[in-house]
Amino acid sequence: MERLEKQFEVHRYFEARDKAAFVAERAGLIRGIATRAKLGANKALIDALPNLEIISVYGVGYDAVDLEAAKAAGVRVTNTPDVLTGDVADLSVAMMLTASRGVIGAQDWVRSGDWQSKGSFPLQTRVFGKRVGILGLGRIGYEIARRCAAFDMDVAYRNLKPKDLAEDWTFESSAEALAERSDFLFVTLTGGAANKHVVDQKVIEALGPNGMLINVSRATNVDETALLEALEKKTLGFACLDVFEGEPALNPRFIALDNVLLQPHHASGTFETRKAMGKLVFDNLVAQFEGRPLPTPVI
Repeated sequence: MERLEKQFEVHRYFEARDKAAFVAERAGLIRGIATRAKLGANKALIDALPNLEIISVYGVGYDAVDLEAAKAAGVRVTNTPDVLTGDVADLSVAMMLTASRGVIGAQDWVRSGDWQSKGSFPLQTRVFGKRVGILGLGRIGYEIARRCAAFDMDVAYRNLKPKDLAEDWTFESSAEALAERSDFLFVTLTGGAANKHVVDQKVIEALGPNGMLINVSRATNVDETALLEALEKKTLGFACLDVFEGEPALNPRFIALDNVLLQPHHASGTFETRKAMGKLVFDNLVAQFEGRPLPTPVI
């Protein structure tokens, strides 16, 4: 915000109570939108701004931006890829390790005095040598796979087609086949209608009562109703989730479960990455208005 306010006249849409009136009063002035991935920009907003040139998204996902409306209006769209890849991969693997080795429960065991009064903490599950599936081998999926390979895990993936950079890993033909051969299934797909509920009841059942699902992509990529039922019935062993439908007001059924690790959608939540994301939002806006190539264009 400091950079934006030094460089531009900023209209603080997020503070407006009557957003329609706010836009109508400034429609002819606004040439750019800076937005978060979850908020995006819908067709109504794009159509209401006749001089709009660019929508600069703070985040990798841009499924909340109406790309067809943007294309029709000649509006460029940018996002912030790459700079958050490492952090998201780190947290993904950290969740797998935390859940597998019972790190949170083990700490509670010590703090509560159970270690002294009851003895050793119950045995947990190892990670190294196990089978891992990566559903969506994009930037983040690749980095997760690389980290898992360093743990001597057997890595497989599902993508639209096999990738040359993954020649040491196994390509699977479907999400269900990938889940069936995996102990740990990471969901690292892009969002949007094409991937809605790719992880459905069949995929969850294929992962099974000893399997673990880790989702750091979009909540809509997983059928949340099927997931909750499987966790409650123990037909799925465990889930590590950083994204939820309706977040932050997630379904209260998750809170009652003891076989899920819940995170507040903060996979990219480090000082270093968030600063880099903010810089990319700013750099894309400046490039557009100075007539230079956009650093990270979507369209």
